[in-house]
Amino acid sequence: MPETRTAHRSRGPVAHLLRFAVIAYLFLLVVWPVSLVVTHTFENGFDALRTVFGDADTVAALRLTAIAALIATAINTVFGVGVSLLLVRSDFPGKRIVSSLMDLPLAISPVVVGLSLVLVYGGTNGWFGPVLEAGGVKIIFATPGIVMATAFVALPLVIREEVPVLQEIGTEQEQAARSLGAGPWQTFRRITLPSIRWAVVYGVVLTLARSLGEFGAVKVVSGNISGQTRTATLAVEEKYLNWEQESAYAIAFLLAGVSVLCIIAVSILRARADRN
Repeated sequence: MPETRTAHRSRGPVAHLLRFAVIAYLFLLVVWPVSLVVTHTFENGFDALRTVFGDADTVAALRLTAIAALIATAINTVFGVGVSLLLVRSDFPGKRIVSSLMDLPLAISPVVVGLSLVLVYGGTNGWFGPVLEAGGVKIIFATPGIVMATAFVALPLVIREEVPVLQEIGTEQEQAARSLGAGPWQTFRRITLPSIRWAVVYGVVLTLARSLGEFGAVKVVSGNISGQTRTATLAVEEKYLNWEQESAYAIAFLLAGVSVLCIIAVSILRARADRN
């Protein structure tokens, strides 16, 4: 007993020191910089937001960002659910390679992603670009390229949320449903999907937040044409470099605010679901 009490006493100061280090790290890296964006945005009241929403090019950039993020999130949600089921419920040659490839967007620079898309879908020297443009389909320096770049960088987020949950729940309920005559779609809709719904929701929220804030890959494939292919993140850079910092802060605040609100809403909904 004395040894146990001594061990608890010795761990006490260390635990407090670690907590302080973590809080200080998060404050200096996340809380303080983000709070500065908020304070600079509202330094003159709501003037910065009025300026942003009064500028047609900025509104177009916000609209394009929202469209690209929503489409990319929808694509990654459907693809992510399918790939997660494939990785967990199936065994096939090259499974480990496929699983590793899913993390590739997190391992390489978004600028490299954008350049790769240009090399494949570019209208002049791309592999498929000239053929597609001859058919009236433009990828690079157009909305489809922005959507592709956004979807690529956010690709693993839904998958990495769902795979651990699918592994945890196992296959017993699904096998029982099949033994009672349920088809694959019925089993997925009534058994699998309800079991992984919160993993899907969190994956969607993370994907949406990541898509809204994408910069590097989008800058390469968009062409940054004001009012046409300039996204909100590119508008932040443009405004800041042109000494329109107030507008840059306001756009950054809007992007961060949407992501934070989504995360808060999901946390509240999940807490209520757990209580029920």
